[in-house]
Amino acid sequence: MKSRREILSNILRDKRFSKFKKDVYEAVYDIPRGEVRSYKWIAQKLGRPKAYRAVGNALNKNRYPGIIPCHRVIRQDGSIGGYSKGVYFKKRLLKAEGLDLV
Repeated sequence: MKSRREILSNILRDKRFSKFKKDVYEAVYDIPRGEVRSYKWIAQKLGRPKAYRAVGNALNKNRYPGIIPCHRVIRQDGSIGGYSKGVYFKKRLLKAEGLDLV
């Protein structure tokens, strides 16, 4: 059975993904369970501090939420932000990880 990191490596080999999207997915993959980061934090980590909307757009197209935990990315102001499966589901996932965001 492959590890989650091996599965991520296979996902990131997809030639349809831009380097930016691959970098976003890798950064989000590294967010520990039970923690969140902002779209802006991800953009800054990638050396593109003004690209926080592009980060959100890349995550909106995430077809692998079980591997790339985009539910752990929230807005800079601490609000929940969007989620492809709905905000209610995002809140439930975060709560299951021990976070209770309003």
